[in-house]
Amino acid sequence: MSIHYHCRHCGYKVGTIDSKSVFSEELGFHQLSDTERHEMIAYQQNGDVHVKTICEDCQEALDRNPDWHEQERFIQ
Repeated sequence: MSIHYHCRHCGYKVGTIDSKSVFSEELGFHQLSDTERHEMIAYQQNGDVHVKTICEDCQEALDRNPDWHEQERFIQ
């Protein structure tokens, strides 16, 4: 099983965790609401997990342009 983190705005691969067993509490998933969990985490048939996150570059862009937070994606 692998956990893949990709930026939800630009698609950049932020990182991957390869592990046979990881608890959601270790990853902080338990702190997400049901809605956030549904929007951010996708479970694949092969057991992999894909997590939408934000990369440093997109976070920096959002910091400079706070009104962009209202948009699901600001990079097309």
